[in-house]
Amino acid sequence: MSLSLRFLGTSASRPTVERGLSSIAVTREGETMLFDCGEGTQRQMMRWGVGFTLGDIFFTHFHTDHFLGALGLLKTLALQARTEPLNVWGPKGAAALFKRAEGLGNEKLTFPLTVTEVEPGTPIKRKDYEIRPFAVEHRNGAAVGYALAEYERRGRFDPDLARELGIEEGPLWGRIHKGESITLADGRVIAPSVLVGPTRPGRTIVITGDTRPCAATIEQAAGADLLVHESTFGDEDAARAAETMHSTAREAATVAKMAGVGTLVLTHFSARYSRDPSDLAREAREVFSGTLVMAKDGMEIEVPYRDAVPHGGASA
Repeated sequence: MSLSLRFLGTSASRPTVERGLSSIAVTREGETMLFDCGEGTQRQMMRWGVGFTLGDIFFTHFHTDHFLGALGLLKTLALQARTEPLNVWGPKGAAALFKRAEGLGNEKLTFPLTVTEVEPGTPIKRKDYEIRPFAVEHRNGAAVGYALAEYERRGRFDPDLARELGIEEGPLWGRIHKGESITLADGRVIAPSVLVGPTRPGRTIVITGDTRPCAATIEQAAGADLLVHESTFGDEDAARAAETMHSTAREAATVAKMAGVGTLVLTHFSARYSRDPSDLAREAREVFSGTLVMAKDGMEIEVPYRDAVPHGGASA
């Protein structure tokens, strides 16, 4: 089952020639969701082949560089006569903000829009995974990060051994794989443990939004396959990072190291690093020895299962 991230905007505060404002499209087996929607996101979606059939937009906070693109996107969806529901999720203040936003245009939406204010620690349950909001440390109001965590998968079924035991392919295979013991015609009882291996872990990706390095991120990202952490500044601006409640690349790498993540993706770069974030990469690598990716607009990262490739094998 595929799981990928497409970085639509990787700049902090304002767009640059090279980078748009914050937005990440996460696609899981054909299901697309946005995390933040900075100005110009809809154009980036068209440019990089992200369809408008998304079902959810998750906001980490409501500073304009993470939110302003939602207004244009909603307008575009309405112009396309969308009828499918769209879910918007965000920290406290989301409902009031979107209610005010409705007054910016005379046209009504052509689709149901549901706005839900998330509670840190209360997961959003889906069929095979959940999205866990967690509180981060940022200025001027509520801010959250999100962990998308897949549930454990069934163990591998051994078809060759099943045939050796005289169990031909068919409904019995499905019953065993689902954890049910079966009784064969000759009276033998076959337990699932005979043919099915141990359960296998799902994948976990964590997106912080804007934040200082904090314990909540380390907790949610513990053992994660991939952590997307803001790295607005370099070492020379560490004081500025603390003042504005952002992180340096070194601080983000320290969080990743403490959490034991497989892959660290740095994004949300100050304009001074827009063309060349190599100094940030160097500072991060001095701390974090795992896979390090410097995000850029249009980059796509596939997140494999840990039992498919070595941990940290996400590729860009």
